[in-house]
Amino acid sequence: MGLCTVLLICLSQAELGRAWALQHEDALTGTHLRTDVAPSSLHRTRRDQQNPHKRREARGGGGRGLDVSTLPDNTTHIVDSQQYYTWHSFGPTDRRSGDKWVDLNNLHKSQVQIHGILSNAHQKAARVALSFDFPFYGHHLRQIIIATGGFIFMGDITHRMLTATQYIAPLMANFNPGFSKNSTVRYSDNGHLFVVQWDNVRLKDREAEGSFTFQAILDRNGTVVFNYRDIPIPVEQINSTEHPVKVGLSDAFLARLPSSQPSVASQRTIYEYHRVEIDTEKVVSGSSFELTPLPTCLQHTSCDLCMTSNLTAGCGWCNTLQRCSDGIDRHRQEWLDYNCPEEAKGTCEDYNPGTPEGSMSSFNQSSPGPTASSPADGGQPVTTDMQASPPNVSGITENAAIIAGVVGALVLLVALTLLAVYYINTHPAVAPPFYLMQRRTNNYWPSMKFHNQGCQSSYAEVELGGHEKDGFIESEQC
Repeated sequence: MGLCTVLLICLSQAELGRAWALQHEDALTGTHLRTDVAPSSLHRTRRDQQNPHKRREARGGGGRGLDVSTLPDNTTHIVDSQQYYTWHSFGPTDRRSGDKWVDLNNLHKSQVQIHGILSNAHQKAARVALSFDFPFYGHHLRQIIIATGGFIFMGDITHRMLTATQYIAPLMANFNPGFSKNSTVRYSDNGHLFVVQWDNVRLKDREAEGSFTFQAILDRNGTVVFNYRDIPIPVEQINSTEHPVKVGLSDAFLARLPSSQPSVASQRTIYEYHRVEIDTEKVVSGSSFELTPLPTCLQHTSCDLCMTSNLTAGCGWCNTLQRCSDGIDRHRQEWLDYNCPEEAKGTCEDYNPGTPEGSMSSFNQSSPGPTASSPADGGQPVTTDMQASPPNVSGITENAAIIAGVVGALVLLVALTLLAVYYINTHPAVAPPFYLMQRRTNNYWPSMKFHNQGCQSSYAEVELGGHEKDGFIESEQC
């Protein structure tokens, strides 16, 4: 009898998992990624700063799938965005450049981690947890993905085209740490600074041109520092045909676009809403860059701060979400789903109607009980005896019985589930576990394909065991 119960639970869990996967397939799958925007459109414009209301409207192109593009007004290259980050460069002869370098060799071995997989691989990425919340474009992140190609992926949705957007890139290029035993990717986290260093890495198929050593520093206050120890050739000479070459920051939001065909699910589109591009001519041995975050609407936690703060502009308060935003951040889809653009047009008084007198009057009219004294009573308080009616014992008993029954059923379900999991793990060769493995389809770990005009590099995330993780978005061959 017990074995039959376990088999029934296993089959039920399999069908429930399949139904859940089918229900969420729209949220995790797509077909194409389009990058059919001109290179000049991948920059931010000062018009965005002068006309913040324009940035509230995001437009997407036609077609299905995942689209990486920018907002329509991003046409003018700006070195210093003056909206999300400001940055300063320090040349090789500047003493401050040397002071910003964090020498990992001087730290205790227990404080520095050498990633064994990334140090011996090409175009791989690994997830690392931070010991602190790192603010990136106003969003607090606790996990990042370090890539062999000289950058850190900061996105929430992992896919193979990590180089497209949502990155921190001290020097994104086609590095191959697996070429030499002296090449390493190592990092250190002391609770205040997270340092990633690409040490003695070489460009793939151009290994003879020398090794690169550089690092990215993430401060818990949001500041990002790029340090360069060895840059053997000018960055402009690095080939970007097979792998993008970028230096800077980028972030994007994911939005759903309704499909014109009822039978086709809404397409999910990634919009890069901002990018900081550093002049690659200044990236030389001994140089350093410090990128300082500017205040954002997301940091305001109340309506008054959101609407009156002099630190930010163009902010609106969404009372439903209890969030301050300009509508252009990673939560944009949620902002639209809850009709926050309309709520943001109001004022804080709209969410706190009525005066204290009106509230007291309403309370006195609707609530039985003692009333306040009036001048006609000579200032003597008037008291009223409250008759306490006996509680409905039968109603309480019925409610308690229902609650006890629900709790008992949940406890039984959890116990049976744990028993089934234990049985499957300890008897992997018997029929039920084998049946589940055979029934496992791609719906559990959906995949998406990208279609791009250029040749974007394909990255795969690896686990500690060295295997690629399931659920990656696949990339078509170039």
